[in-house]
Amino acid sequence: MKYLFLSSMLWLSLSSFVFAADPVAMPSPATISTSPQTPVAAAIQTIPPTAAAKAPAALPKKIKTNRMFTISMFLVMIAATGGIVVWASKKTKTASDYYAAGGGISGMQNGWAIAGDYLSAATFLGITGLMALFGPDGFMYSVGVIVSLLTVLLIIAEPCRNAGKYTLGDILAFRSSSKVVRGSAAASAVVVCIFYLLGQMVGAGKLMQLLLGIPYKTSIIGVGTLIVVYVAFGGMKATTWVQIIKAGLLMFTGVLLTAAILWKSGFNPFQFFDEVVSSQAIQDHVRMILKQPVAEQGFDYGQRFLELGLFFKNPLDQISLGLAWIFGAAGLPHVLMRFFTVPNAKEARKSVVVAMFLIGIFLIMVSFLGFGAALYITPQQIMAVDKGGNTAALMIAQFIGGGAGTIGGDLLLAFVCAVAFATILAVVSGLVLASSAAIAHDLYVNIIKDGKADQQTQVKVARYASFGVGLVSIVLGIACENQNIAQLVGLALAVTASANFPVILFALFWKRFNSAGIVTGLVVGTLFTIGVLMVSPNMTYPKKIAADAQKIVEVLEKKQASGVVLPEKDLKTLEKARADYASNKNGTSLVGLDAPLFNLKNPGIISVPFGFLVTIAATLLFGNRREEEMFDELFARQTTGYGIEKAVDH
Repeated sequence: MKYLFLSSMLWLSLSSFVFAADPVAMPSPATISTSPQTPVAAAIQTIPPTAAAKAPAALPKKIKTNRMFTISMFLVMIAATGGIVVWASKKTKTASDYYAAGGGISGMQNGWAIAGDYLSAATFLGITGLMALFGPDGFMYSVGVIVSLLTVLLIIAEPCRNAGKYTLGDILAFRSSSKVVRGSAAASAVVVCIFYLLGQMVGAGKLMQLLLGIPYKTSIIGVGTLIVVYVAFGGMKATTWVQIIKAGLLMFTGVLLTAAILWKSGFNPFQFFDEVVSSQAIQDHVRMILKQPVAEQGFDYGQRFLELGLFFKNPLDQISLGLAWIFGAAGLPHVLMRFFTVPNAKEARKSVVVAMFLIGIFLIMVSFLGFGAALYITPQQIMAVDKGGNTAALMIAQFIGGGAGTIGGDLLLAFVCAVAFATILAVVSGLVLASSAAIAHDLYVNIIKDGKADQQTQVKVARYASFGVGLVSIVLGIACENQNIAQLVGLALAVTASANFPVILFALFWKRFNSAGIVTGLVVGTLFTIGVLMVSPNMTYPKKIAADAQKIVEVLEKKQASGVVLPEKDLKTLEKARADYASNKNGTSLVGLDAPLFNLKNPGIISVPFGFLVTIAATLLFGNRREEEMFDELFARQTTGYGIEKAVDH
């Protein structure tokens, strides 16, 4: 019966994607295309690099996809991962199987899975776009990923594997019998995962709306249903293998596209970057960023594209984001859970080294994808399609395959889109699993049942919890369709850096640490971080909107006063600006501010030190001798691995 229900759920998910697609109309957002009459293969051989880099006369604003190819690729991806779930569900019988795959995942496999966790759609699509528009600043945005893995390798991986069992709550509650500690850890894990989850869910909905013509709400429901099936029935084993396959597909995609880009330059990186510097389109784009309508004599705008500072104009923004990444990624609940899936601490260390290697190689390849998109697609074309540059990777893929309307271009675009979709599925699966584990294992088993629940009941509750988390993610995903999702992901990292990481670090290595420090660090660190974000530029400030609208009104009314007859487009702009001014002139932000009090977009630079300080202060103010005495046993366990659960063979 279970397998019949599982098969039915998968069939319904597949059906929702197929029948919801509108075979005629495509939503507006964006299009990728070079001229259908000029295949890219021919362009590669006949157009000189400098000519190829020039901005096209017309800039298409929509992605032109072959719906049959794209839908087929999506369905193949869903069917393949669904098969993994069916296989894994037959091997998931105990709580250890569900939460940690029985501890039977090897270090190599876990390394690929961790890479799958880290390499989200934001990494693949977002960083490629940032580099295509802002050069090395995009790469600087991703440096925190690698450095965070060093933090994990040197501080977190081995002690967590030896001291924990399934969740963050297991580590924090080792020295404390307080249910408040368990509850705080579970609440923190769920909040962080939900924020992180929303960015992936909305990304999936927008991707399918853009490429398949499926309505946004239908896309979110379909993705949510798939994820619930994956997690509820497959548990950690299915999630792990979906992540491994996704990481493998991403690496293959990166190698394929990078090799094609470098082939155009004879596999000579120096020649490639010379072509980037010589591109007139890139030089014009840099002048636009620097707000210089007339070129300065002797200024090398092409070289400026290869230098830092086009995106991160304030160094403090980079430092703040770096702190959030370095410490935040080490405290993400779904990443911590991965260290409970390996049989011993040696394999935990090995998995981090493997992940670090894979992620580092992929980010280097993403750099070539970004610069290649800037050179062969041009920043102007990328921004015409999407101002944030998030479609740059898709555009360069279609270009390499032969362009819009060619079999090669449409096939490669469909494949890369399917890989991006698999990326989202894998990351969301890990997040839902971490949330359901916190609810079932920490809240139900250890708080409600005082640790007295049989294996079958634990797995059943975990599956119910995954259904609940999936339903919440669907509802919030629909509600957040028009929200700034990037700030939600940034919030998740800032919260884990300011709350989770200090608490984990002190729990593992500070003898005097106690329940007061844990609860205070988690609760106050989280609330303070959210509070800083509420007064930062991430929020909407109506009076700023009104001021910007007033400027437009003044310029256009001045034209009218001079006797110029405004075209219909400008009249609509004037009308909208007047409406924006009228509706926003007396407004305030969500917390009643006219302008931000904190001017950095990421609060890490002040929230991380604050999180450490309040955790230390609460620990010193409310000492607990019994919990202090328990440190010796914890230290022995995390150092030697004594008493850890052994791997289970299936």
